[in-house]
Amino acid sequence: MRLQRLVATAAVTALALTGCGGEKIGDTGSTGSSAAAANCGTFNLAINPWVGYEATAAVIAYVAEKDLGCTVTKKDLKEEIAWQGFGTGEVDAVVENWGHDDLKKKYIDEQKTAVAAGSTGNKGIIGWYVAPWMAEKYPDITDWNNLNKYASMFKTSESGDKGQLLDGDPSFVTNDEALVKNLKLDYKVVYAGSETALITAFRQSEAKKTPVIGYFYEPQWFLAELKLAKVNLPAYTAGCDADAAKIACDYPEYDLDKIVSKKFADANGPAYKLVKAFNWTNDDQNVVAKYIAEDKMSAADAAKKWVEANPDKVKAWLAQ
Repeated sequence: MRLQRLVATAAVTALALTGCGGEKIGDTGSTGSSAAAANCGTFNLAINPWVGYEATAAVIAYVAEKDLGCTVTKKDLKEEIAWQGFGTGEVDAVVENWGHDDLKKKYIDEQKTAVAAGSTGNKGIIGWYVAPWMAEKYPDITDWNNLNKYASMFKTSESGDKGQLLDGDPSFVTNDEALVKNLKLDYKVVYAGSETALITAFRQSEAKKTPVIGYFYEPQWFLAELKLAKVNLPAYTAGCDADAAKIACDYPEYDLDKIVSKKFADANGPAYKLVKAFNWTNDDQNVVAKYIAEDKMSAADAAKKWVEANPDKVKAWLAQ
C-alpha cells in the first residue's frame, strides 16, 4: 500500500521500478475490444495484489466494457505505487482502499491529484488468526495475553529463537512489527510474500496439525472453506493507532472505499460514474473471488457469471 510522486518524470521512474506482477506504469494491456469505446474512452484501472481486489476490479471492468463501451487497461500495481499514477494520468481508479490515511493526506489533501469516490460496501477486518484445530486444542490461544506461553511452539528456521508470526506481502497494511514490540511478545514477523502463501500455510496447518499463527483478513473467500479463529488483541479505540511506532491495539474495522484521480472525477465520464455508483457486499465479493482463486475461472468469466446472476444490482449502478 504505497506512496507517491515527485515530479512527472521521477514519478514514472519510481512506478516503473516498483510495479507488481510484471507490469509497470507505462505498459499497455487493454482488456476491452468494444468498437463503441469512443463514448467512454480508455479507463485505467489499478489491480492491487489480492484476490478480493481482483474480484471487485473484474466486475467493474466487465460492466465498463460490456455496458459502457470502455476500453479498460488494467495495471498490476501494489497499493502506494498505484496512487502515484493519479498524478501522471496513468491510473484512473483504485477500487479497494484499506484506510491509508497517509496516502489520502498526501494525494488528496496535499497534492490534490486524487479524490474519494465513496464506499465499496465492503467491510474490512485485519487480524491474527490460527487454524480451527489450534483454537480447539488450545482454547486460550485466542487471547493475546497467552501468546508468549505458546511462542516456542511457533519457532521456525526463519524466526530463530522466537515464535513466527506469518505475514503476507510486505506491501499489505500491517502494524504487526509494532504490535509484537509494544505488546512485548516473543515473536518475529516473517513475510510469506503473498495472499496465496498465507492460504497455503493455514491449509497445511489444519491438514497436518502443525502450528501456524498469522495475519489474515476479511472479506476473503477462503474463510468459507476454513473458519480461522481470530486472536483477540487489545481492543481498538479511536486514535490508538495514531503513532505507527507505538501501536499496541487491534486493527480498526475498515470501510473499504474507492479512490480516483481528480482529473478522472472532474471529467465525470461513464467509467467514473460507474466506479462511484459501484457498491456490493462482502458475500458478493467472496463469490467472485472464489470463482477466480478456487474455481480457476478467468477474471472476466468470473465477473460475467456474477453479473448475469445479479442484474438488478448492476442496473442500479448504471442508473446513477
